[in-house]
This record gives sequence, structure tokens and C-alpha cells, in this order.
Amino acid sequence: MQKLDVVERLFPLILNGDKTSTIRFRERRIHVGPMVYWSDGCSERTATVWVKRCTDLPLLEVAEYLEKKEEWPDEMMLEGMRVHYPCIQLTDLVQVIEHFSPKQSLPYLAKIKGLA
Repeated sequence: MQKLDVVERLFPLILNGDKTSTIRFRERRIHVGPMVYWSDGCSERTATVWVKRCTDLPLLEVAEYLEKKEEWPDEMMLEGMRVHYPCIQLTDLVQVIEHFSPKQSLPYLAKIKGLA
């Protein structure tokens, strides 16, 4: 199964459904289907979600694409991404991974396990 690590401070937002996307730069490619998030701070904490869409965009376009342009002005977006990817530029191509919350993912996950 696909796997991504996420910083511990963001993990509760995934669990409660407030965080339904992630932006990755030069990491393993993610595809539509099941994916497990692992909390960097506690490897025993995981959340399984269903990835519904993956899109490649320049970082400069991501905030507008995710309808967060007012929340994430360019410099804030760049500063936040540089915490994880120090060399990233606004013109660099990133992968935007959109998924359902863990709860919303259950019916999709049940189908692949043959439980539905």
C-alpha cells in the first residue's frame, strides 16, 4: 500500500478530516487508491485514506487550485514548504494529493477488501 509520512502536528487534522490534501516535492509518486499516513512523531499512529486525485502543478498555482489563495499567499506557501524542502522554488513542479477523510474513505477501502 502507498505510504506517506506526515509531521506529527498535522496528524490530528488528517484524523478529523480537516486536512484532505498534501503537497509533495520530489518524493515517491502517489496514485489514486488507498494510502496510509504515518505520523513522524509516533510510527504506531496511522490513518488510511482513499486518494481521489493527484495533480502536478507549479507550487505557485497550488493555493488557488486548492481554493486557499487568501490563506496561503505565495511567500507563506514558499516558507511553509521550505521547512520540508529547503531548495524549493515557487516555479517548481509539485504533486498535489487530494483524499477523503479516514471516515469518508471507509466505503472505498471496504470494496477493495471485499467487505462491501
